[in-house]
Amino acid sequence: MWARIKNNNIVEYYDRKKSLVLNNVRYSSQIFTIWTDVQRKELGIVPIVISGSHLNTKYYTEYNHTDAVAEDGNSVIRTIGVKAADRALEDINEVDEDGNALLDPITNQQVITRGLKYKAIQNVKNQQSGFLTQTDWYIIRKADNGTAIPSVIQTWRDAIRTDATRIENAITAVTTMDQFIALHTSTHNEDFTIDVIAVVQSWTEK
Repeated sequence: MWARIKNNNIVEYYDRKKSLVLNNVRYSSQIFTIWTDVQRKELGIVPIVISGSHLNTKYYTEYNHTDAVAEDGNSVIRTIGVKAADRALEDINEVDEDGNALLDPITNQQVITRGLKYKAIQNVKNQQSGFLTQTDWYIIRKADNGTAIPSVIQTWRDAIRTDATRIENAITAVTTMDQFIALHTSTHNEDFTIDVIAVVQSWTEK
C-alpha cells in the first residue's frame, strides 16, 4: 500500500496499483511497479510500513490502526496491535442508558453477554460429551441385553468426567486474563514437542 503526502499530511491512500492523475498529468499504474521509491516520492507517494502486529482477538480488543508520516518523510508508519481492552472474563448483565436491566423482547429476561470463562466451560462440556459419545454404545448395549461394560471403558469414562470437573474448576478460579491465557497455553521443548500440555487440553487418553 502507498499514501500520498503533502505538507507532511496524508491526503490520499492507494491500496492497489492503478493509474493516477496528479497536477493534470496522467500516470500509468507502472508508477507502482517499475518506479523506484525515490521517483514516487517526487510525486509525494510513499510506501505504508506496518509497525507492530495484531493481537489475539480471542483475548483482546485493539484500537484501529493509526497512520503517521515518518520523521524522514520517506514512508507512512501504520501502527497496529495497540490493546484497547481485555475481553470480559465474566458474564455481563446488560443495562440500558439509564442503568436499568436490558430485557430480551422475546423472553423478557435480562440480556447477558457471555464472558470468556462461560464460553470456555461450555467448550469443556462439549468436549466431554464428544469423548463420552465414542463409547456410549457400551452403555446402550448393557441396557439392551445386559452385556457388561469392560472395566477399562468404564474407568476411562469416569476419568473423562473427572477431567471435565478439574478443567471447569480451573477456569472458574481464574481472575485475570494472564491466568486465563495460561490455561490455554502448552509449553514446548527445544525440539518443539509438547512439554506440558495446556490445562484445557489435558484429557485422559483412551
